[in-house]
Amino acid sequence: MSASRYAIHPDAYRSFQTEQLREAFLVENIFQDDKVNVVYSHYDRLIIGGVKPVTKSVKLVTYDFLKSDFFLQRREIGIINVGATGSVTVNGTTFTLEAKDALYIGKGVQEVIFSSSTSDAPLFYINSAPAHAEYPTKQITIQEAETVELGSLESSNQRTIRKLIVNSLVQTCQLQMGMTELRKGSVWNTMPPHVHDRRMEAYFYFNLPDGQVVCHFMGQPQQTRHLFVKNNQAVISPPWSIHSGAGTTNYSFIWGMAGENLDYSDMDAVSPTELR
Repeated sequence: MSASRYAIHPDAYRSFQTEQLREAFLVENIFQDDKVNVVYSHYDRLIIGGVKPVTKSVKLVTYDFLKSDFFLQRREIGIINVGATGSVTVNGTTFTLEAKDALYIGKGVQEVIFSSSTSDAPLFYINSAPAHAEYPTKQITIQEAETVELGSLESSNQRTIRKLIVNSLVQTCQLQMGMTELRKGSVWNTMPPHVHDRRMEAYFYFNLPDGQVVCHFMGQPQQTRHLFVKNNQAVISPPWSIHSGAGTTNYSFIWGMAGENLDYSDMDAVSPTELR
């Protein structure tokens, strides 16, 4: 499966009904057995997708919309495993990814193959961005991530941020990825919120139990809307939009960014009292 999502002007977004918002910004059905599913966003040309090898290995192939001989001819890719142990073979070299491990693969790599290692399936969540230079493949385990503790239980947002594919750990052209895990009793993410006009972002929500959801808030700070998001679904966040959420239980999410710079702290904070 592959699909394109076009960029939406914030003035047009204000008139969207629920289904229009979901069609433009929500990415569903990311994981399907023995397939690669991708969505091509026209916000900084980020590709969002998933790979779930169950009965066979799955090869990353190119798509008509890329107009390239192979997927990574002009792109880089970040992979984070949110399922059982699996492996990714990169031009003949195999990397084993445990749950929450990450792998960066640079521009120019011609063959990427995803495989399962146990009877349970891995779930490889992927983000890919255009690349101008070739940088080496690098694996980052969850133990090697840069870890930051933020928030508090009193404010319902005690969370652990794990920076996995960031410029202090991995050399990339523009892609950055990491993971935020909320503690039990906490439900708010990215509150207070922010926007960053120099790059877009995608949020992938996972570790949500059956029957639980996250209410994801988006839009300009004075023109907010919401999307109800289920487990293993993602939201495309434009540069003009906040990206925050509250769940019916604690959960985890992966943030991926593409854009003009690699400064993680480059953001414009918004006070909760300014939101409308």
